[in-house]
Amino acid sequence: MAEVTLHNVTKRFGTHVALDNVSMTVPDGSFVVLLGPTGAGKTTTLRLISGLERPDSGEILIDGRPTQGLTPAERNVAMVFQQYSLYPHLTVRENLEFPLKSPLLKTPKDEIDRKVKAIADILQIGHKLDNKATALSGGEMQRVSIGRALVRNPQIYLMDEPLSSLDAKLRADLRIELKNIQANLGATLLYVTHDQVEAMTMATHVGVLHHGRLVQFGSPREVYEQPVSIYAAARLGQPRINILPADVFPGAPPRAVSMGLRPEHIRQGQGEDSLVNRVERLGDQTRLHLSFRGLSLVTVTEPHTALRDGDIVRIEPSNPLYFDADGLRLA
Repeated sequence: MAEVTLHNVTKRFGTHVALDNVSMTVPDGSFVVLLGPTGAGKTTTLRLISGLERPDSGEILIDGRPTQGLTPAERNVAMVFQQYSLYPHLTVRENLEFPLKSPLLKTPKDEIDRKVKAIADILQIGHKLDNKATALSGGEMQRVSIGRALVRNPQIYLMDEPLSSLDAKLRADLRIELKNIQANLGATLLYVTHDQVEAMTMATHVGVLHHGRLVQFGSPREVYEQPVSIYAAARLGQPRINILPADVFPGAPPRAVSMGLRPEHIRQGQGEDSLVNRVERLGDQTRLHLSFRGLSLVTVTEPHTALRDGDIVRIEPSNPLYFDADGLRLA
């Protein structure tokens, strides 16, 4: 595996700036997740690293080696796309074998058989090896697509929202599998998603992209607890962070325009009266949707709370975050 570094990388498509002077290091053996909405520059970053696109300026290094002039094959990367990229006329076994039969890899037959069996067992598709790709369910096809990347030993795995088209249970199962596989292989993995649960549960590092710029890079906990801006704060956390006027509670510092309160940072039982609009019971927790001074808030409470719609609770902030007029975090 290898460290991947971007130095001041910019990419334009016509007048649109897809990536704007981005510098970032994907450490060797890390699981890095890029977060951001559609158009933030996530997929463009993967395509630049893979060699499917070329930067207009800046430099990309893989294992300390500049990639300028290298073809995608010469970069030794493996990419998994959002949509299944399988050969429909081939069996599962043949799809998994395909990258290992590349003239560049020259993998011996017994080694191909060993790797295919090992990855098929990990992804729980061993019983499907002789099935045609067209005979698989959507979840099985995506497992094969992921497996085709995993059978190789690339310098970095690039994954572009590979779980987004799967149902919730399979997505949760594969999320755990992927993290286990990455940890066991010691693989370097760069993963694109808009799903903050995937980022919080799988990533060693999170990169937050906004209009092609990297606004924050750090551990999931660091981005969650110490966001650099309202935008970064809103990328992680479910329910989302509550953003309120800074003066809605006393104690705001100078220059503060907005206050951010995570749902778990609204203390109940003291403070000021708030109306319970809705009680949302989720089993392991209960969410309270509140009205406070004409503002809507969401907080969490214990699962078996006796609170009901229309009740009054007293609330006050705990560990609030403050932001200036530009939405940037104040110390």
